[in-house]
Amino acid sequence: MKKLSLILFLGLTLAACKSGANYQGITVPVTDRFQYQDTTYTPVATVVKVDTLKLDSALNLNWFDLYQDPALDSLIAKALTKNQDLLIASEAIQQAQSALIVQKSQMLPSLGYSAGASRGNFAFNNSIPTSSLFTGFGSVNWELDFWGKYRRLNEAARASILASEEGYRATKLSLVTTVASAYFQLTEYQLRLEISKQTLNLRDSMETIIKARFDKGIIAEIDLNQAQIQTAIAAGSIPIWERLIVQTENLLSVLTGEIPGKIETGTPLKEQSLDISLPEILPVQLLSRRPDVLAAEQAVIAQNAITGSAKANRLPNISLSGLIGVAGTQFSALGGNGASWNIGASLLGPIFNWGALQRQVDIEESRTRQSILSYEKTVLQAYQEVENTLATIASLKKELIARENHVRAAVKAQYLSQERYNQGVTSYLEYLESQRQAFDAQLNFAGTKQELLSSYAVLYKALGGGW
Repeated sequence: MKKLSLILFLGLTLAACKSGANYQGITVPVTDRFQYQDTTYTPVATVVKVDTLKLDSALNLNWFDLYQDPALDSLIAKALTKNQDLLIASEAIQQAQSALIVQKSQMLPSLGYSAGASRGNFAFNNSIPTSSLFTGFGSVNWELDFWGKYRRLNEAARASILASEEGYRATKLSLVTTVASAYFQLTEYQLRLEISKQTLNLRDSMETIIKARFDKGIIAEIDLNQAQIQTAIAAGSIPIWERLIVQTENLLSVLTGEIPGKIETGTPLKEQSLDISLPEILPVQLLSRRPDVLAAEQAVIAQNAITGSAKANRLPNISLSGLIGVAGTQFSALGGNGASWNIGASLLGPIFNWGALQRQVDIEESRTRQSILSYEKTVLQAYQEVENTLATIASLKKELIARENHVRAAVKAQYLSQERYNQGVTSYLEYLESQRQAFDAQLNFAGTKQELLSSYAVLYKALGGGW
């Protein structure tokens, strides 16, 4: 009994061992502030180091509510339910979960059975009559995970699940950003179409007046030609925006899992509010918010575990096996004296393999270092994306103010030029130039406002969620 207890104790002790080092987290440098976070915040160049094991993740998918556009909210909600890319990403999670179950089974005993019936002369002797043989056996095999090889592989499988979940979150973030950007692009094209139609009506009316004056011999034919050119330019822009509207509607339809078709919009672009306050997000928070960063860390965890499993492969495997069954020449007689059983243990280990197992460990350790470098690269790219987006928002705010002033001045100049031309004070060329500037100014304003609204959506993705 004492010997049995000692064997069990040693077995449990060995089973608690794991080859390779446990994951310790990754220390990465971060700054205290983003450069363009807000004019009220002072950039600080101090660099601190953060342990990734001490971070908590956060994600607010309802961030897009700040636009206060029910049509956009509806599109995003539909996309989060029916988008094909999102459904594909969810299947990846299911696959990873099933892979973990498969991997866990490697640590448990496997049970099997066999049964057979045959008839013949088993002694190959014609003097012995033909007989039958019936067999039935049950078996059990169990490889003891003394060195933690399979437990390390379980760690890798769990990390793969978490990485798949982060991939799903990343797809969500990208989807919300893409839908919002496409929606604002659609409202921009709608505004551009409206501007083009208004400009066409104005130029068409002016062309009618110019033609009447030409018919009366008041003005030269060149003025009529110039008016016709400007009318054609405005008319030619209309089908461009109509085409882009249809294409963007089709894009939004597919993003929301629908057959391409008409998309209903809510708040027009020129009425979209820009009263959006940027959060005071610290750079360190990206490490716990961005799914690509979290997925990259899970890749490190998985590879670290695989390295531990590779180290365990250099150690001997210990297996237990057992067999119990019956055999007999009569099926009805199975069980009695025909019963048999056996139990055993085996030790299988490498002696000399030309360094192949050690080289495999070296390969996995190199892959671990490689995964850490990939993680650090992902972190740097995350900082870059946020900095670029914040800088873009800051510059677009200034640009939009200039665009608004440009539109106001250009529209007024167009009105005054028309009055001056009607009074014969100025040339038609001056009026045409003021028309062109007013048209371009309005189109540029629409483009800049769309870029600014879309940049907030990009910031949502760059920050790893809402605020």
